[in-house]
Amino acid sequence: MTAQQSQPAGPVLCIVGPTATGKSELGVLVAKAVGGEVISADSMQVYRGMDIGTAKLTPGEMAGVPHHLLDLVDPDERFTVADWKERADRVIARLHHEGRLPIVVGGTGLYIRALTEDLDFAGAEGSEPVRERLRAFAAEHGNEALHRLLAARDPESARRLHPNDVKRVIRAIEVAELGRSPMSQGYQWTIRGGRYRVVLFGITMDRARLYQRVNTRVDEMMARGLLDEVRRLLERGYDRSLPSMQAIGYKELAAHLAGEMSLEEAVARIKQNTRRFVKRQLSWFRRDPRIVWLDRGEMAWPDEAVERVLPSASALAAGIPVQERE
Repeated sequence: MTAQQSQPAGPVLCIVGPTATGKSELGVLVAKAVGGEVISADSMQVYRGMDIGTAKLTPGEMAGVPHHLLDLVDPDERFTVADWKERADRVIARLHHEGRLPIVVGGTGLYIRALTEDLDFAGAEGSEPVRERLRAFAAEHGNEALHRLLAARDPESARRLHPNDVKRVIRAIEVAELGRSPMSQGYQWTIRGGRYRVVLFGITMDRARLYQRVNTRVDEMMARGLLDEVRRLLERGYDRSLPSMQAIGYKELAAHLAGEMSLEEAVARIKQNTRRFVKRQLSWFRRDPRIVWLDRGEMAWPDEAVERVLPSASALAAGIPVQERE
């Protein structure tokens, strides 16, 4: 179904925000309350075998709620925001047909924007899929991580280009991957909007407390076997330069396993890079005026958060207009 078709817009509830705030837990509780299903909006959870470092829920944590768009591709397969949007649209259409509320949960801002604003990728030509993938990677992981991808493919260009010169860095990676000059015109997204009736909730909390939660989560991931997970991926032949292996947690531990740093230093870098990632996520989502923010530090979690979200979720599920809220 395209944006131009006249069918009524179906409902979608989004729960967004930075990592370690409890989005997944809230999504499960709301889904159970309204009979909804969860769609993951996390660009790293699409990869098979990358479970601990991407904080995928266990079956027990899912509590019987169906979760979609997890484990879609292997770590060496290309997967773009356009691919994700296409699959999300299919899941949403089926849930609407079944009378169930789609609950999109995740911290990948570009995925949320692509879905809720109905970004159009159909006009992409030539090497644009490569550029689009690299833009999404930079938005998710930052300019330094993008520059490291270039260094792995074209060290000479990497020495010439500053990490913040994102446009030229992307073009240099494109040349390295495709072996030809980049297209002269950059791709322009067309905003079509209005295909879904969307309500967005964001979870936030005091920055110092959030950073402490990040540090604790990293320690828990290490205790659960993140180092062994990274080792298994490398042993299966997944190169460190792959976009998937540049995810926070994987790139640092891969460097440790290559003898480039101690385990203690690698863990400290994971925590530092995750905190930086949190800042980028907050900056991204704060630009969206539609989001109703829930401060986790100012409520009894998770009960009060569920109470705040449930009226909108129930109204969406019932096809009742949702009132504007502060």
